[in-house]
Amino acid sequence: MKKILLLSDTHSYIDDTILKYVNQADEVWHAGDIGDIAITDAISNIKPVRAVFGNIDNNIIRNEFPLDNKFELEGVAVWMTHIGGYPKRYDIRIKEEITRNPPKIFISGHSHILKVIYDKKLNLLHLNPGAAGKHGFHNIRTMLRFEIDKGNITNLEIIELEKR
Repeated sequence: MKKILLLSDTHSYIDDTILKYVNQADEVWHAGDIGDIAITDAISNIKPVRAVFGNIDNNIIRNEFPLDNKFELEGVAVWMTHIGGYPKRYDIRIKEEITRNPPKIFISGHSHILKVIYDKKLNLLHLNPGAAGKHGFHNIRTMLRFEIDKGNITNLEIIELEKR
């Protein structure tokens, strides 16, 4: 079993509250717009990090993390990207591939809007953790955490941080 903390759109911001949740996780996944490599460095000093770069990220971050991060953990296929859309509105860049070979979890960031949607057509769980940083139009900073165990996704929880 793995405890996952999923965040996105930190835009160069991290605080003790985020790090408290990092400490409780087995792995941290970042869905892009990291903003500064110091963010993922701070997290990786505590727990393993899987991440993708976002549209605001510089070449340092783009050299460290891919556009798409596809992997399997505990029997669950995962596809994480920053700009990916959501069920019935997938981004044109990924629409054909996700339809042909859907993962069990599809993660995107970018919108700053927390979304948890089950795609019945593709039989996948779409997760967008919203924005954990303070830059953007969102009112409340958010993250997600959940567990993956032997092919199952359990204990999904929305984490609301303070207002930005």
